[in-house]
Amino acid sequence: MRSTNPGFVPDSPFSRTLPTEWQNFFSEFPKAELHCHLLGTTSRETFIDLVRDSGAPVSMEEIEGFYTRGEKPVGVLRIFRALEAHILRKPEYLKRIAIEHMACVSKQGVRYIEFFWNWTGLKHFMTFEAAQRAICEGLREGEARYGVIGRLVPSIDREATPEDAVELVSEMIAHREPESIGLGIDYRETNHEPENFWKAYFMARDAGFHITAHAGEFGEHWRNVETAIDLLKCERIDHGYTIIDNPELVQHAKLLNMPFAVVPTNSYYLRTFTDEEWAQKHPIRRMHEMGLKLFPNSDDPTMHHIRISESWYLMFNFLGFTLADLRAMVENSIDAAWVTDAEKAEWKKTWLPEFDRLAAALPPLA
Repeated sequence: MRSTNPGFVPDSPFSRTLPTEWQNFFSEFPKAELHCHLLGTTSRETFIDLVRDSGAPVSMEEIEGFYTRGEKPVGVLRIFRALEAHILRKPEYLKRIAIEHMACVSKQGVRYIEFFWNWTGLKHFMTFEAAQRAICEGLREGEARYGVIGRLVPSIDREATPEDAVELVSEMIAHREPESIGLGIDYRETNHEPENFWKAYFMARDAGFHITAHAGEFGEHWRNVETAIDLLKCERIDHGYTIIDNPELVQHAKLLNMPFAVVPTNSYYLRTFTDEEWAQKHPIRRMHEMGLKLFPNSDDPTMHHIRISESWYLMFNFLGFTLADLRAMVENSIDAAWVTDAEKAEWKKTWLPEFDRLAAALPPLA
């Protein structure tokens, strides 16, 4: 969105800034992060340490390539596959990654975070039980140290087989942890439709787990969003952008009060739009105009070079959402969180007045 500053020169949306008080605001108000991949939080320094400790055949040149962001973002799936295939050989690595990101988001106003994590690509190194236990230990230590509540959402690797997905859910059922609360699905959506994994989803739902799915992310057909809602019975949708191509489906989602965990830095749209087009044409804008319940998330923060506070900043400064819109999105994220109704009520009682207090103290924008 074009600045009101008459001296404004079009530039990358990642380099334009608001006054310091406003920048601080986006790191201060309370928020929930419900769309964050555990491996996508791995810092460059930690990645290097894990390569050295594991003896993995990954060069410094490759690592620098993983963490270099050019004019257009590079897909992160290759980084995840390198972690899974060569590096994450010990469960304690997962614990370290979880604790480190909880420390990071504690400085950005995050009070609650749900991590997606994939076991299928790691099972040649460790059992589900051992991996989950290590992450849960990290979440507990992270909460004790930093005051951030952390939860887990094991996720289907949609590039693997439906049978692998069933195996994942079987492990979830056999090795329950209170922090492990739902089932998701991620990795490349193209040619890996959600209906392929119906059996795993039905098993998880019948066992009492919450349900979500990445759908409509890479410009894929709105049919994937419809399948996630109506066949898989998802309680929220991750991304979901192509729903705007079907107004009838939008109305259906609104009747269900379906929340959408969106990501303003979604790499598909940053690759296909210019910076100015991104600010005007990102589907998030149209989703909001059509009345859908949204809230921003970071997805793969260290891989995309974005913090969760900056995701909220982009929603205001470049996608054109107002402070009132953001306040509603804070409430949407609370509603979408997989916690008790009592916890949701308490968070609304405390988080929203804090948002109001911090917003009221902001200086006027020129």
